[in-house]
Amino acid sequence: MDVREYISAHRERFIEEWASLIRIPSVSCQAEHKADMQRCAERWRELLVEAGVDRAEILNGKGNPFVYGEYRCDDPSAPTVLVYAHYDVMPVEPLAQWDSDPWEPSIRDGRLYARGADDDKGQAMIQVKAFEYLRHENKLHCHVKFIFEGEEEIGSPSLADFLEKHRKLLQCDIILVSDTSMLGKDLPSLTTGLRGLAYWQIEVTGPNRDLHSGHFGGAVKNPINALTEMLSQVVDKDGRITIPGFYDDVLPIPGEERDMIRRIPFDEQRYKQAIGVDDLFGENGYSTLERNSCRPSFDICGIWGGYMGEGSKTVLPAKAYAKVSCRLVANQNHEKISKAFVDYISSIKPKGVRVKVIPMHGGQGYVCPVDMPAYRAAEKAFETAFGVRPLAVRRGGSIPIIADFERVLGVKTILMGFGLEKNAIHSPNESMDLEVWERGIVAVSEFYQNMK
Repeated sequence: MDVREYISAHRERFIEEWASLIRIPSVSCQAEHKADMQRCAERWRELLVEAGVDRAEILNGKGNPFVYGEYRCDDPSAPTVLVYAHYDVMPVEPLAQWDSDPWEPSIRDGRLYARGADDDKGQAMIQVKAFEYLRHENKLHCHVKFIFEGEEEIGSPSLADFLEKHRKLLQCDIILVSDTSMLGKDLPSLTTGLRGLAYWQIEVTGPNRDLHSGHFGGAVKNPINALTEMLSQVVDKDGRITIPGFYDDVLPIPGEERDMIRRIPFDEQRYKQAIGVDDLFGENGYSTLERNSCRPSFDICGIWGGYMGEGSKTVLPAKAYAKVSCRLVANQNHEKISKAFVDYISSIKPKGVRVKVIPMHGGQGYVCPVDMPAYRAAEKAFETAFGVRPLAVRRGGSIPIIADFERVLGVKTILMGFGLEKNAIHSPNESMDLEVWERGIVAVSEFYQNMK
């Protein structure tokens, strides 16, 4: 049976099984849902068994349980694909902004509305239903492993330790993830890169108390002035970050990838209007789409100090603070950059103040080579399912777990996502386009059949 025929024949069951997961409020950041995390893991284990795995079990880690499933085909030399997904979801608040119950799926206008409809229960179900089809029709010629976690929405604090402890169990040739998005419903894309992250808090201390700015202004170094002086030196007029050694490990964007980026439909004027700015700024020599995905950046995420209440208070503050971050690109080590930033700020610290830079968290960037056989298999699969060749797109955000996979397991990840901006993940009225969802099942089934 053709995959589209199989989907049509089993559509009602597919959607009901999807709904059975959504009805479990698996919100990982809220302690009141601790039991729901276990229930959701158990439900995924049941669904994997029903889909045709040889083995499925709940594995405990430091936090919420992991779901593991495994299928081995008849050919011992066949490649092994490890499918990663997460079953935890974001909170639903503000509840008043939902048009329907977030824990009871509602289908309208060709979309399924609910928390987790896309991120990640809907996309994970794409993976499982593609696997089910291939097992049922005896068309699966790869070994497949599944690992579903329940802490992705809180930063996957238990995953790295779990990977280390279960390295042998999770050995594979490629990792497949559906937890990203496409450029549009009729404009499929494969995510080929994610930026890394380094984040710090800066504390600048001057006098031992807030001072009268009339009595002391001009005689004592103002911590807020000192802080802004230092931060203003981090990026130069050409958009280059001035931290010594910052670009040492930055790899150039391959020519083929720059060509693909140029083919992405992008209206710079509409982009500016959408965010309410009259001009853009970034590193010279790169387009906007390259700057916000393939090149590193530095941003002040928050800054405070002194008097911020109603009216005026003429003080020279004792302290000033900022939270700052760098988005990093593949091959940059976030720990190396973190230390370089601390050293740099110390080197430009003005006299009269003390400065403390506190590294907060970070993660590595990731790039998937577009000439890799598994990438080509995914590319062909998208073309079969959507009728056009997908574009290769790097994303500006960070998913540190992808770098953890490569560091611990030594393999690359294919980011084969089917989300759309309209799906409003993490927001009220999250949804999934049902046509895209079904095409996703087609694409994933084709991916396996293209794997050699």
